[in-house]
Amino acid sequence: MKKLILMMTVLLAMSTAVMAEDHVMAATRSSKQTQDSVPPVLRLSLKEAQEYAVKQNRTLRNASLAVQEAYAQRWQTIASMLPQVDGSYTYSNYLGYSATLSMGGRDVQINMPNVGALGVTASIGINAQGIVGALLNNVAIKMKKIALEKSEDELRSSVMSAYVSVLALRSITGLLDSSLVNIQELEQMTQNAVNVGAAEQTSADQIRVRVNTLKNNINAQKRNVELANNSLKVLLDVPVETELILTENMDDVLSPERVLDLLSQNFALENNLNYQLLRQQVELAKRNVHMAGWAYGPTLAFAYNYQNQTYYGDGGMRMTPPNVIQVTVKMPLWSSGKRAAGIVEKKIALEEAKNTFSETSDNLEIQYRQLCFNLTNAYETYLNEKDNIEVAQRVFNSSTEKFKWGAASNLELTNASNDLINAQSTYVSAMLELINAQSELEEFLNK
Repeated sequence: MKKLILMMTVLLAMSTAVMAEDHVMAATRSSKQTQDSVPPVLRLSLKEAQEYAVKQNRTLRNASLAVQEAYAQRWQTIASMLPQVDGSYTYSNYLGYSATLSMGGRDVQINMPNVGALGVTASIGINAQGIVGALLNNVAIKMKKIALEKSEDELRSSVMSAYVSVLALRSITGLLDSSLVNIQELEQMTQNAVNVGAAEQTSADQIRVRVNTLKNNINAQKRNVELANNSLKVLLDVPVETELILTENMDDVLSPERVLDLLSQNFALENNLNYQLLRQQVELAKRNVHMAGWAYGPTLAFAYNYQNQTYYGDGGMRMTPPNVIQVTVKMPLWSSGKRAAGIVEKKIALEEAKNTFSETSDNLEIQYRQLCFNLTNAYETYLNEKDNIEVAQRVFNSSTEKFKWGAASNLELTNASNDLINAQSTYVSAMLELINAQSELEEFLNK
């Protein structure tokens, strides 16, 4: 029976190791399959891009693994207080040595045969610190979950900013392309007028400079589009050769209704992830004080040991009893103030956590008001810049028509073109500022 217990223990340990190795290999294969399964073309709306990033992003997967790691740590703490069984087998060969025993003035030779010893030890140890440690692990798990949710919100916000950046830069590139077509037509008309002697070459050269300037701006915007597109690919964790097709436009993403809805939300302090995280830190500090206090508590240990010796040869004395039960109660008596200093340290850490929690709680309401102000200001700026770009486009179109009929000078046309380019650049900045303000408030409200 004892040999059977030993064999079962060894087999259980071996199977656990194999299962752990298979789990790691399966996780590796899953990660590789995830990368290999990315299609060459991805068609994504904003919401689909956010969900895809949450599923694929490696950084977020690490945050999810951290939660699993916290569960494993808790089980280690609990398992350390559960029964532990160890098996052993020892073979001793004394190489023909004989012991001499003096009895009544007469020496007796005692052979030392080879010995095989099979042992099984079962033990369990319980103390208050271990129990409090398990409770500490529960708090750690909650904190890891909150951190995971916070990472998801931050990733969604980053994906939103990158997605809108691509759309905004593409729309501006389209506007510049249309402006370039108009300027090139004027360039051709002016050059024809020069060829027949109806205009000076200086006029054509000035328009050519404007054409080249627009081309440079368009090329710069195209590079910016590629940069924003690559940034989105990084967040989605897809290969660089993957083609991204964004199925939404700016009107779909920039929703006045969504902005007004966010501004009308009531702020619930308990829903803020920073507040939740700090509250768990205070709870963790409290548990640490309890754990330090239980350093004065006793430790109860129970152990059972079985040992069976087999002698291979003649002789041998069985000096070791086959069954031994031990019960130990350990009580700390004196540590030169080490335990007391540990308690003081944890109490100071608890006060620090409480102060940080109170300060942050007071500042969260102020931060909420500031974020609402930022969103309101960004929305009003966006509406103004949207109107400005429409006005600048109309002025440019009017100047172009006037120039065709000789009613506008090169200077007027150049100024109108510069105003349009500046309005387009400011409009892009206003759009991105609005999106950033919206995503920051959504993240703050845990929406």
